[in-house]
Amino acid sequence: MNKAFVRESDSTEVRCPRCGAIGEEALRAAVESLTTAESRRSLAATAFFCPTPVCEVAYFDTMEATVMVASLVHPLYPKDPDAPLCPCFGLRYEDVVEEASQSVPVKIRELNRRSKTDEARCHELSPTGRCCLPEVQRLYFKLRGGV
Repeated sequence: MNKAFVRESDSTEVRCPRCGAIGEEALRAAVESLTTAESRRSLAATAFFCPTPVCEVAYFDTMEATVMVASLVHPLYPKDPDAPLCPCFGLRYEDVVEEASQSVPVKIRELNRRSKTDEARCHELSPTGRCCLPEVQRLYFKLRGGV
């Protein structure tokens, strides 16, 4: 059939070339601060973070160029479960588990407060360059039995 009559997909999803997970668009500042110049050389200006914990790809682009987890300048959650969920303030998975068992989420409330200050460097420390608070809250509520 002639391609002129085939409908293109409306999907804007970009999938990891290794595991097929939907990538999360990453801010360029994050990609540059979390990877070496050599490892990101082949990446396009727009890169995506692969959120699959066991996938060896950290970043990729629409042309399937990749930066592997082994090339990161330091461990990132969820690629490394021991790395902080919040690289700005060091909040870890275990902290969220502990908070979920308490009546008041003190550390998460503190994270919420601090994430709005100049101390937060999400744009360069978070895998996507965005604040981790929504993901921390999602995990918290999941552990509390919601969501």
